[in-house]
Amino acid sequence: MSTRLPAHLEVASLIRLVQNEGGIATVLAKGERDAGTILIVAMHRGGEARLLERMPQLDGSRAFVVTRTQDIEKPKEFDEYLDRRRRQDTDTWIIEADIDRVERFVAMLPQ
Repeated sequence: MSTRLPAHLEVASLIRLVQNEGGIATVLAKGERDAGTILIVAMHRGGEARLLERMPQLDGSRAFVVTRTQDIEKPKEFDEYLDRRRRQDTDTWIIEADIDRVERFVAMLPQ
């Protein structure tokens, strides 16, 4: 039996975490209910977006890390990348979080 939390519950908890920190979060794309990949687009006041996704760590955990940053000069490239990821894996959840102190938020995310 897997100890992984179902994706829809994890998404709900991530949204609640953002709200508890005074931010706003929304689901941009729903993925597979129980085992979908979760991507978080984090920003502050609509500024430069950062893509967070789980990556395996040396200690065996799977922490959320920044894997892509939006180029202010070419904002469409970031959106196109998200669209490609979604087409490649339709089970992917994409959550947008507008929150103050993105780095602090990332540090609070479960592993």
